[in-house]
Amino acid sequence: MAQPKKNSSSPAAQYFAEVLRMLRTKAGLSQTELGERMNYTGAAVSAVETCAKPATDEFIEAAEKALDAGGVIAAAAKYLRLERYPAHFQGFVQLEQEALSVSSYCTQLLHGLLQTEEYARAVLNCAFPPLDEDEVEQLVSARMERKALFDRKPVCVINVILEEAALRRRIGGPEVMRAQYESLAACAQRSNVVLQVMPMATAGHAGLPGPMTVIETPEETSLVYMEVEGQSTLVSSPEHVGVLTRRYAMIGRQALRPEDSIELIEQLTGEL
Repeated sequence: MAQPKKNSSSPAAQYFAEVLRMLRTKAGLSQTELGERMNYTGAAVSAVETCAKPATDEFIEAAEKALDAGGVIAAAAKYLRLERYPAHFQGFVQLEQEALSVSSYCTQLLHGLLQTEEYARAVLNCAFPPLDEDEVEQLVSARMERKALFDRKPVCVINVILEEAALRRRIGGPEVMRAQYESLAACAQRSNVVLQVMPMATAGHAGLPGPMTVIETPEETSLVYMEVEGQSTLVSSPEHVGVLTRRYAMIGRQALRPEDSIELIEQLTGEL
């Protein structure tokens, strides 16, 4: 059986493990017996109960059904999903998934919501210090889950302004970028998405101080999220938020129109 990780698992993972263990014991099942009901091995159940391995969405769903838990186990899923993200990013993900609108200006890389799986994996494989394969796959999976925002009801309006330099950076090579360009063009056709490009020919513009994301909350207030080198800042001061939202608006006016932006992306695709 898997050995527990000491002092490394999160409180949410530990709580989930304890709840799973209590419900299994109450049902009079061994780890092996529960595993058989879930189509998992007893070792897999043990790994989750000892926090040696994280519980996947599939595991959580299977445990909920096998134990007839009345939603108690399923309720843990959203909290465990959050922990797949870096600690500094978890608060932002919650805001993003509940937002009325998300407006981002990106300088070095494409926005996480717009990344294909192959592009995201290539980006994460460039991390330093390097990430191991399991960490990369966990982060890729988490990044792809964020895309549920595109089809959420009530609808979320998503505005993204990309620096042309980020588009031209061939992360993962030509084939990865070809698929990424095609995905961007398709995404831009959505009625709730506005995609613009800041051309390199525009040497001076309002976005030079750096990237940002403006979030409109369900309460119709605005917050601004900024991130650099694994450190994040959430701006809530109305005065500071006002300056940054006006700056974002100016960046949008200085960028290419959406239709011209798509033409540029199509041009870049042809250059591969």
